[in-house]
Amino acid sequence: MRVLLVEDDAILGAAVRDQIAADGHSVDWVTRLDAAADHVASAAYDLVLLDLMLPDGRGIGFLRDRRAKGDVTPVIILTALDQISDRIEGLNAGADDYMVKPFDLSELSARLNAVARRYSGNPNPLVEIGDLRIDLATRSITRAGKNVALTAREWALFEALVQRPGQLLSKAQLEERLYSFSDEVESNTIEVHVSRLRKKLGHGIIETVRGVGYRLGTAS
Repeated sequence: MRVLLVEDDAILGAAVRDQIAADGHSVDWVTRLDAAADHVASAAYDLVLLDLMLPDGRGIGFLRDRRAKGDVTPVIILTALDQISDRIEGLNAGADDYMVKPFDLSELSARLNAVARRYSGNPNPLVEIGDLRIDLATRSITRAGKNVALTAREWALFEALVQRPGQLLSKAQLEERLYSFSDEVESNTIEVHVSRLRKKLGHGIIETVRGVGYRLGTAS
């Protein structure tokens, strides 16, 4: 998925960015609300990680503004404000989850994936397709009972399709989910990942609709 991180603490921001990238997601990191507004106007994000105290204002105002405009993108608040009243304010403003600093990065990954699953319409982390058993929570796959190892990018692409069964995703949509603004993307990158996934998971697992995009198939 593609994540927008809005955090002005350099050390924490770098740690969160690296954790998200290690999980196979693309991440754009900004330190101000005006930059966050520019980013959400330029790209489609699957989730926003939002600090509440930023140099140019409070994140809660940014969140309320996005919700007032009809933006339903999941938002997890990351903040040092730990009063119950602060949590209530954040949740009432439209946040989907709330984490108080300092927090464990592994827990952040788990919460991020849980929120994403809920928004995909399938909160169940276990998915079975033919002889494939996919655990979205542990990011693991077995094929006929044997573990299948995927790279972070392969997993991110496959997860995007699994979370949208039957839905066509264009090459541009997949690139947007896998890569941030700072990444350089080769013209055949998606095709390469799809080819490798088919070899590992079955040639029918990803269907190509020429001139349109890709969708989840069957593990044949």
